[in-house]
This record gives sequence, structure tokens and C-alpha cells, in this order.
Amino acid sequence: MTMNSHQTDKTDQIDQMTILVAVTDIFFYTKVRDALMSKGHRIERARTQQDIGEKASATIPSAVILNMNDETLNAFQALETLKANARLKTIPILAFANHEEVDTFNRARALGVTKIVSRNEFSARLKDLVEEILAACVRGKG
Repeated sequence: MTMNSHQTDKTDQIDQMTILVAVTDIFFYTKVRDALMSKGHRIERARTQQDIGEKASATIPSAVILNMNDETLNAFQALETLKANARLKTIPILAFANHEEVDTFNRARALGVTKIVSRNEFSARLKDLVEEILAACVRGKG
């Protein structure tokens, strides 16, 4: 009699193709979704503050995209939530903000964001930026 106890604990496995997108503006979200899906990524959308921690824990995405200027979500609280969780703290985070908000850039870096860019750069280079943070994670701590 053979026992097949080949159970895998999927709760700690990173979903290599899923990216959690915390962007509530529907038009901007659609642009992000379409760009990333064309590269083969699956998109999980965080619409509320609670979604960020819950969806990140449920899927363990390969990356998180965070709009630091989103008026619905508190991006700084989201960063604190992600970085406080041992299972989530190494997920690379690509953030963007209005270019003139130097304090936002500095605070996001201090909280552990992987990369933060201006909204314009994010829009222009989205696919490349996502590939950069994923590659850095693989080379670095990932």
C-alpha cells in the first residue's frame, strides 16, 4: 500500500504571473491591466484598503503596483501592511506618484518600496518597469 502524501503548501508560494494592482481609477486601471495582460500576467485588483492585505495574502503575487496618490486607498498604510507581513515583505512593489511630491517619494522609499517613479514615467514605461522589478527580485532576494 502506497501512501501519497504529496501535499504542497501553496500558501507560501509566489504566483509568478499574478500582479496585484492597487489603482482605483478605472481608466488608469484598465490601461495597466491591458498592458500587463498582453505580457501574459494575471491581474488581481485591489479596490479597497482591506483588499490589499487580503488579496496579497491569498495569492502571494509576484509584484504589487501601488498608486501613491490614490484618494481611496492609503498607499502608505498599504506599504506598512505588506512590509509587516513576513510572507509578503519580499514582494517587489512598483509605486508611482506625481513627480513634484518629493516627500511622497522619500517616504515610500523609507517604507521599502522597490521602485517609485513619476506618473508620466509609469505610463510610458509600465511593461519595462514591471520587468525590471521582477528581474531585480530574482537576482536579489527572490
